[in-house]
Amino acid sequence: MTDHQPGRPGRPTENAMRRALKRARDGVALDTAEAAVLLQARGEDLKDLAASAARVRDAGLEAAGRPGVITYSKSVFIPLTRLCRDKCHYCTFATVPGKLRRAGHGMFMSPDEVLDIARRGAALGCKEALITLGDKPEDRWPEAREWLEAEGYDDTIAYVRAMAIRILEETGLLPHLNPGVMTWTDFQRLKPVAPSMGMMLETTATRLWSEPGGPHYGSPDKEPAVRLRVLEDAGRSSVPFTSGLLIGIGETYEERADSLFALRRIARAYHGIQELIMQNFRAKPDTAMRGMPDAELDELVATVAVARHIMGPSACLQAPPNLVAGEYARLIGAGIDDWGGVSPVTIDHVNPERPWPQIDELAAESAKAGFELSERLCVYPEFVQRGEPWLDPRLLPHVRALVDEETGLAREDAVVEGHPWQEPDEGFTASGRTDLHRTIDTEGRTSDRRDDFDDVYGDWDALREAAVPGMVPSRIDTDVKAALKQAADDPTKLTDDEALALLHADGPALDALTRIADELRRDTVGDDVTYIVTRNINFTNVCYTGCRFCAFAQRRTDADAYTLSLDQVADRAAQAWDVGAVEVCMQGGIHPDLPGTAYFDIARAVKERVPGMHVHAFSPMEVVNGASRTGLSIREWLTAAKEAGLDSIPGTAAEILDDEVRWILTKGKLPTATWIEVVKTAHELGIRSSSTMMYGHVDQPRHWLGHLRTLAGIQQAALDSGRQGFTEFVTLPFIHTNAPVYLAGIARPGPTTRDNRAVTAMARVLLHPHITNIQTSWVKLGAEGAAEMLRSGANDLGGTLMEETISRMAGSSYGSYRSVQDLIAIAEAAGRPARPRTTLYGEVPQERVRAAAASDGHLPELLPLLPD
Repeated sequence: MTDHQPGRPGRPTENAMRRALKRARDGVALDTAEAAVLLQARGEDLKDLAASAARVRDAGLEAAGRPGVITYSKSVFIPLTRLCRDKCHYCTFATVPGKLRRAGHGMFMSPDEVLDIARRGAALGCKEALITLGDKPEDRWPEAREWLEAEGYDDTIAYVRAMAIRILEETGLLPHLNPGVMTWTDFQRLKPVAPSMGMMLETTATRLWSEPGGPHYGSPDKEPAVRLRVLEDAGRSSVPFTSGLLIGIGETYEERADSLFALRRIARAYHGIQELIMQNFRAKPDTAMRGMPDAELDELVATVAVARHIMGPSACLQAPPNLVAGEYARLIGAGIDDWGGVSPVTIDHVNPERPWPQIDELAAESAKAGFELSERLCVYPEFVQRGEPWLDPRLLPHVRALVDEETGLAREDAVVEGHPWQEPDEGFTASGRTDLHRTIDTEGRTSDRRDDFDDVYGDWDALREAAVPGMVPSRIDTDVKAALKQAADDPTKLTDDEALALLHADGPALDALTRIADELRRDTVGDDVTYIVTRNINFTNVCYTGCRFCAFAQRRTDADAYTLSLDQVADRAAQAWDVGAVEVCMQGGIHPDLPGTAYFDIARAVKERVPGMHVHAFSPMEVVNGASRTGLSIREWLTAAKEAGLDSIPGTAAEILDDEVRWILTKGKLPTATWIEVVKTAHELGIRSSSTMMYGHVDQPRHWLGHLRTLAGIQQAALDSGRQGFTEFVTLPFIHTNAPVYLAGIARPGPTTRDNRAVTAMARVLLHPHITNIQTSWVKLGAEGAAEMLRSGANDLGGTLMEETISRMAGSSYGSYRSVQDLIAIAEAAGRPARPRTTLYGEVPQERVRAAAASDGHLPELLPLLPD
């Protein structure tokens, strides 16, 4: 491998190697330079390195409760399609449509072909179905697109999902999915049907992708930044994930070391990488790299050993046994603890010239090295034992049928047979602290944090490091006076520099800004302060998404966790109608047990009980969750929700529409692009939405500016297309008290009064004339704070709420209910009249106004929500 490494310096000095080996022996953390030195260890130095790596591995196996055990997975290899949009110069797996036709094959394997392989594997005791395929073939090959369309699939991922379900139901094998580069949404679609997934990182050497002649040149899915994003999205989605390196394709030792550290960074941040494969390049005939020398065994051994030192004792390291010519002992000696998938049925379709070893042979060779060979499932024991959120409830019966509950490994006597893939039986069953909406104001929460605080949000230390760049303030050089003049003359012509200067305004400049915003508000919507008689219904707070700002979400076993039944949801809506409400606002946690159709049931239950009630429900995150669990597209799901009774959606889950900030605030919530897709699709279907921004945590004014510009752009496009789009913009100051990201010492303690005034004023200025209603939040700011925002450009107070648990769980001290008279008093404190409105800012029917007046100030008596 030494003669084809561009720019490789000479061998490291003896002193450098000696120092690096000593640090490895002593268990001292290595840096990239030391790792690059150790990757070149040979002879006695390599023996020394391997011995220390093996000790690290042994300590990890001891801690995991399986000392002296090396694992493998008994699997079948299902090449779902060999078409691919990439052009990797070493690959013989990918082919072209003409060759498939000449060989008598379809563009994709048919369901019968897939199930035939899986059934043969099940008959021989296999437990894993490794589904491998080319990346997005429909984007390059019309034949692939035509095949999918003819079979009724929107894309390749939809076919992968369908085949995974059939394998689960008809054979009992557990799918391990390798569909290449996936989006965050793809992970949501596939997680309910597969216990684990994977994609090799291969290398972080960008030049091997970007430069002509490189092994990945012309392959869009092999860009290292793209592949790293996939690994992060897997972690954010709590998907047990397999990755690894392909060594010897032209990378330098420094680049290989950098690749290992990139894998470590992601593993530490999300705790989601279940295994790493160290795979050695093997040249193949009829490829562009056929003349390139194979990666030698010493290269692989050194890479395994260095990987073990970098990744640590708890990592699971694998080397494919069919690529090492029987040199099993050397790999075991270097620190591997797994042989990967081994099939008694199918060949390795990626390396077809390299047959799998017989399992008995592998067991014997492992025994010679002092290790017992044990079978595992495609999902590793640690993740089986972690349970939620790493295993979807729909998969639990399938995993439990094959797993030894004590060890997390495969059960030797397991019968491999199909089981129904279905929603959990519990569904909408009332449970837990269902009176939390009421007792949060009297008894408070049981604890300031959920029981899995240290694990569910990812690695706090890695998060602190990642948060630093985004929290650095911007330097402001723009003339604030000139910016104020432009805002007063024509706010639509404010430049970004001018807008940023105003978002930083303070003192007299801030006073001038709020006056300009208030005058703009008066000219645009008049003096009336609007409000709505509404009831919040948070139907569950069980959630494993891992939003680090959220103190509402609980595990199902936490003392403050609850889920309402459909009857309870409908009862609360009926009670709200009785006291004059025109809207219910319904949102909940992403409960792992609730099916994607549960949202339809909720909307339908309210409409059946109270036909005249406006159902304002389901954040974009809930929309994506519903769509991914049902297998529907976002458009199809929203259409079905509308038919079930959904009238409009809250534009929550936006937080800050900048992924630099979002991935600090949340571990697993939808990315910016997906939030925008949901909202735009809703608008296209005639489903209006609000828009929101949560600020004052790990953000800076430049993020607020980008967020507001994004919302204005979405609304302008909607209006230009004849759609109404957003109803309003809602400012959501961050409530820090019980927020995990604050308790971990990362976020600041919410926005200042200056921040609140500047955000409200600039929302009015920057969203003009596209979004005309600016709402302030009394539940987060209190009456005095809300009145101040009404003097700073806001024109709406939101709703009476009747119940509110999200902000109250976070530590808001302003209660859960305001009467109509309370809201009128806030408006009067700002020197303004008030009037009620509907969700869409229309006139409220007089019958509703009278009902609200008759009941005003009396929180409805709530029914007992659980039987005695």
